[in-house]
This record gives sequence, structure tokens and C-alpha cells, in this order.
Amino acid sequence: MQRLALVSDVHGNLTALEAVLADIDARGIDRVLNLGDYVGKGPRGREVVDLCRERCEVNLLGNWDDFLPDPDRTFDNEALRWWLDQLGPGQGEWLRSLPFNHDFWLSGRRVRLFHASEETVHRRVRYVRTQAEFEALFTNTAATGDGPEPDLVGYGDTHDPFYECQLEGRTSFNTGSVGNCMGDPTPMYCILEGEVDSQEPAPWSIAYVRVPYDVEAELAVAREMGLPQYDGYELELRHGLYRGGLEEWRRGERETGYHERTPEVGA
Repeated sequence: MQRLALVSDVHGNLTALEAVLADIDARGIDRVLNLGDYVGKGPRGREVVDLCRERCEVNLLGNWDDFLPDPDRTFDNEALRWWLDQLGPGQGEWLRSLPFNHDFWLSGRRVRLFHASEETVHRRVRYVRTQAEFEALFTNTAATGDGPEPDLVGYGDTHDPFYECQLEGRTSFNTGSVGNCMGDPTPMYCILEGEVDSQEPAPWSIAYVRVPYDVEAELAVAREMGLPQYDGYELELRHGLYRGGLEEWRRGERETGYHERTPEVGA
């Protein structure tokens, strides 16, 4: 049996990524697959891209990776310009060229990994969702291409880990986030274990791993670099509360409605 580490949504948090990769190395796992969103929110998108290109055998497209370097993007603000300027030469083009999904067999299961949904990186599927949204995850679309439809789907994007299975063995899971996890802000990644590339039924498993890291060091770098929207970043990294609820938090209101919230552009 082989083990695959699945990481997602690093969002420029290099300190968290380095801690997660160190834990992966300590477990003797040498295959890392990245489900996207390398940049934005955190201060060191350039360094995160470089490290992921070096360490991840699969890198997938995320919503930030698509829209931030888009030369035709019409929505703009000071923060987006700051995050874009932080990228190195050619990194924007590399990000936008990443594949949408990655399919493979694991112990007789057809696995499909993508960032957010089966149709686009710009539509998220939360664990509070409709039955139709769940069933659609397992369909082929123009974005995923043809081929055997999956019965095991993994994705990121919501920064909100969960696992669900239904009739016909269809199973979906969310990896959570390495650099910007909601609820519990401790970085999270997944380990898939089984007979990789085998169509024969065999045992398989999925495990969730939390990795403590030096959040104070990450926030110190963010302050030193003049990160825009720093207060929102600090709220997310310290408390796992979405930055869209910053004003409610300042008023002492802890109910953010994150799972039902429709995030603003760039969430």
C-alpha cells in the first residue's frame, strides 16, 4: 500500500506549509498532491509557489490562482494588486496553466481531485449543500473531461474539512486548508492510503492530520511585509474565523455563519 499526502489552500502561508511538509517527511511520505490556491490572503505567495513546484508531483488550479494573475480581470483593489506584485516572473502564467483535476485509481475506487467543484474553480460546495450539489460532484463536465466517473472525490476551497458517503459507495471529502483553515485554524492535510493505480478492490483509508506551527512567526512576517487586510488575516490565523466577520468579532459577536455565508470576491 502507498500513501499520498493531499494539501490545499496554502494561501501564501509559507510557515504553515513548511511545518506540514516537515510532518509529511517525518511520516516517510514522498508523494504530495496539491489541490490549489497557492496565493492570496497571506504574504509569501512567491515562496509558496516555488516550494510547491519543487515538492508536489501534482499541482492543480485554484480560484485565486486563476483570477489573481488574469490579465483580463476587471475586479481590482489595492490588496489584489499587492498580492499580484508579490509573484515572481512567470509564476502567474504557471498558475493559470495548471490542470483542473487529477484522476487515478486507488484500491478499486476511481478518485478525482479538484479544487472547488466539478464545473469551475469559482463555485464552492460547502458541507451545508443540496443533494443535487453532492451528486453533481461525481459527474463528468467540460472542465473534468470524459472518462470513468469517480466514486471518490476530494477537494479543498472551503477551508472547512469534512467527509461524507452515500448510496452506491460515493464518497466525498474536503481536505481543509494548510494555510487558512476555518474553525480550528491549525493547518490540516489529508493522507490517502491504498493500492495506487489498482482497479482491484482492496483496503483504502483517508486520514486527517493537524500540524501545529509558529503562527506568531507568520504574522510577524506579514506585518513586516506590510500585508494588506492584515487584521482579517490575523483573525483567520489566530481564531479560524472568516475575515468577512471581522466587524462582528470586534463587537464580541462570535456567530459568523461561515458555513452558510456566500463569501465576497477573493474569499
